[in-house]
Amino acid sequence: MTTVQNRRARVRGGGLDDCLRACAVHSGKLVGSVDRRRIELAEQLRKLLVVVTTGDATAAATTAVPGGAAARLKRAVKGASAPAAGIPNEALDALLAVANKALECGYDDELDLALVISDTVLAQRKNSRAGWRLRARLMEALGDETEAVPAYERYLDLTDSDGFGVSAKIAGLRVAGEKDQELLALLRRQCPRAEQFAAGPATDVWAEGLAAHAVGDWPQAEPRMVGALLALAAEQAPVADRQELLSQYLELRAARGDADLPALTEALALYAEQRRNRMRGPVADPTIGGVQWVSLGEFRNLIAGKSVCLIANSGRVASSSMGAEIDAYDLVVRFNSYRIDEKHTGGRTDIHATIHKHGFNWDQPVTTRLVFGGISGDWKYSLRNRLVPGAQRHLGDESLRWPVRNIGKLGSDAWSGIPTTGFNMLFLLDFLDVSPTLDLIGFDFYESGAYRVPEAMKMPITSVHEYTSEKEWVMQRAQRVTDMRISLR
Repeated sequence: MTTVQNRRARVRGGGLDDCLRACAVHSGKLVGSVDRRRIELAEQLRKLLVVVTTGDATAAATTAVPGGAAARLKRAVKGASAPAAGIPNEALDALLAVANKALECGYDDELDLALVISDTVLAQRKNSRAGWRLRARLMEALGDETEAVPAYERYLDLTDSDGFGVSAKIAGLRVAGEKDQELLALLRRQCPRAEQFAAGPATDVWAEGLAAHAVGDWPQAEPRMVGALLALAAEQAPVADRQELLSQYLELRAARGDADLPALTEALALYAEQRRNRMRGPVADPTIGGVQWVSLGEFRNLIAGKSVCLIANSGRVASSSMGAEIDAYDLVVRFNSYRIDEKHTGGRTDIHATIHKHGFNWDQPVTTRLVFGGISGDWKYSLRNRLVPGAQRHLGDESLRWPVRNIGKLGSDAWSGIPTTGFNMLFLLDFLDVSPTLDLIGFDFYESGAYRVPEAMKMPITSVHEYTSEKEWVMQRAQRVTDMRISLR
């Protein structure tokens, strides 16, 4: 088992040149890969190459680089020393994109690369919010929660908006760590003989325990297994490794017909509590402030007969001077990480439609919040983890979770791209067809750039959506079109 300390001793970053060389070497390793995640990582490495060679972040999104990218990157590194002011913004963004894709891969080689980039970014930019969030997520993935929590806290110190639910993550990790310690203390009391095996190599002791169990000798197996768990904790082994062996031990213990059920129940309760808190953090108010869940039919009744406007998060809205006109509609719908400037955007939000993957504006008071998501389990996880009690009166239930797919029945064969939050919301309103006025304000499909809360401004305009197809769908149904307004009714 590789501890995080061993990995850190083996993998070090800090210098930009060395970091770029590591990226170049890794780019070569990915040639011919058929793994989707590694293919996406290779694409980010290609974009990094363009930034390094041209200094142009825009070109990175469009320029095709012929084969031999790793060799080209190695040549580019020779003259790519960081300026006195530190790592350039374009290189920083490109490196962070590479690291995030490497982290998503989850394989050892990719985690090593992410670690090099994390060290480099924070050595060059000590107050990088994205750098500290990357470090925290990486440490969590490596199973080093003692480093993950301070890194998450440092990220929170540097930001005014917790759109990624970091506070809940910190609380969950802390509670989980406490329950871990309680569980280990309980196992010590329940199996005192384990202490004599806690000093040995954990892997060997565990193997001895399994061998004793295989021949039916539980009195010899159990203290060795528990001793191995204690040794892993002392070694600060990755959390995932400890969890895997702990779950095996409890499963074997539960399978015994002569198990002490009250003692086993106590251990299982602590195990479940620490797992649950790692997944979603503590939930102070499971009823979410007594929110009223609304179904498709109930949502229809809430909007029937009312004029509705949908406000784009676009640069065009940010300079529109349409605030008073927007607030004059019966219902104002905003999306995801919307930003308010009353002169231009209006000040009221009646319906907040958001993807479940981040928590921007979930604390802003609205009448109705619709949270969209393609996978039911992930959607439920986000609701438990991100909803703010009292911030909404109505909350869409699962019948409103994914309108284009679940209500419209448009599968990937009919609509290949992942529908945006805006399109899901518009599709839902068009499907219900109970609004005498249905206007889109400032929708130019990001031609004028994004206008979001500051924390979300660096989030990329993702390529998984079919913006062209969505625009075509809208224009086919448009009744009137002006520079700022598209009317569907």
